[in-house]
Amino acid sequence: MSTAETIAKNAHIASTILKTLSDSERSQALQEIHDGLKLHKSQIIEANQKDLTNAINNNLDGPLIKRLDLSKGDKFDSMLDGILEVKELEDPIGKITLARELDTNLNLYRVTCPVGVLLVIFESRPEVIANITALAIKSGNAAILKGGKESLETFKVMAQIVNEVIASKTKVPENSIQLISTREEVGALLDQDKFIDLVIPRGSNALVRNIKSNTKIPVMGHADGLCAAYIDDEADLKMACKLVVDAKTNYCAACNAVETLLINEHIAVTDIQTIFQSLFDAEVTLHITTELLDQLEQEFIAKNKKFITTATEEDFHTEFLSFDLAVKSVKDVESAMSHINLHSSKHTDLIITANETKANKFLNGIDSAGVYWNCSTRFADGFRYGFGTEVGISTNKIHARGPVGLEGLVCYQYQLKGTGQIVGDYGNGGRAYIHKDIDIRTLNQ
Repeated sequence: MSTAETIAKNAHIASTILKTLSDSERSQALQEIHDGLKLHKSQIIEANQKDLTNAINNNLDGPLIKRLDLSKGDKFDSMLDGILEVKELEDPIGKITLARELDTNLNLYRVTCPVGVLLVIFESRPEVIANITALAIKSGNAAILKGGKESLETFKVMAQIVNEVIASKTKVPENSIQLISTREEVGALLDQDKFIDLVIPRGSNALVRNIKSNTKIPVMGHADGLCAAYIDDEADLKMACKLVVDAKTNYCAACNAVETLLINEHIAVTDIQTIFQSLFDAEVTLHITTELLDQLEQEFIAKNKKFITTATEEDFHTEFLSFDLAVKSVKDVESAMSHINLHSSKHTDLIITANETKANKFLNGIDSAGVYWNCSTRFADGFRYGFGTEVGISTNKIHARGPVGLEGLVCYQYQLKGTGQIVGDYGNGGRAYIHKDIDIRTLNQ
């Protein structure tokens, strides 16, 4: 048996035990993991600093370094808070979503259950280890985690702590959370469709597309976070400035940061310049189409030339992950929708308008996982949605979509409970099915 097959098979065996633990046992495990990581914070940060030094020495991109830094602001504490948020969430396993009496004492139940074994592949973000571990254990799934080489030192230390805590202080079975470190192991695991139930890639477009091309296992994830904001001619100007600046600059390396700005062509040039100035003041470089540039006052352009460049068509297909924003004007809300549905990565898109009719048309017409009206695209996040944390963002249209929390990590099975009935008793003059729905409200109490 190959190493990959052993890893996958062990995860499968662990998953069959993990899902039988009570919610209190799984939740207590999360508390222990939280406490273990908190206790060893200095050790983790020290390892993270080694990764940051290596990243800088290897001239990695700025956005990648930002994602890697676990000591920035309250990032470490937020990671720990995410574990506790998941701990306090309602148990997603064993919920009855349908109950039907097929016949007397023959009752059918549709019950939520774990997906099984998750293979999660991510780049640069070391906090993903804590996020996925929490979500996997709470939802009764085993997980195999592969971090990027740029976060290897942090990855190794956190993995050791998590595994030691699980083994010594919880009822979670061995191999429920396994961590691998080489690309070769990933390639081999992608062939283990017998034991691995779902692959969740978190990283670049190239990473996701490569995984989708090299496995038979279902893949849940998004390739790009190409988010757009449309400012309508009935938008509140002050609100528009505030929202666009936040959506671009709050954390430009995030997949929910806005990358394209569409402006209604009927907005006055002075108002357009006010919007642009708010972005220039935040040190955002605008990639503006020639048609829109020609409308701006020459004095205004000269004053801000440091932050102005001429847009290319490629800019509207680009996830900058930096203080860059592609800008063009559009005729109306329908034109904005057309542009977004053609260029969007189907992540999260925004309309800013005071007109509810236009807003509803946009909300219903945009083919993305998240569609917003008058609020920043940066809200597209599992923590902000109250999911505790997220396993990732899915732009798929089946099973789970948008920020994926616990609900996205369970599926369901049908359980039929009888008293000795056989199919031969029914039909051809025999017994008839009742097919009477049972009220599930009391069953889930």
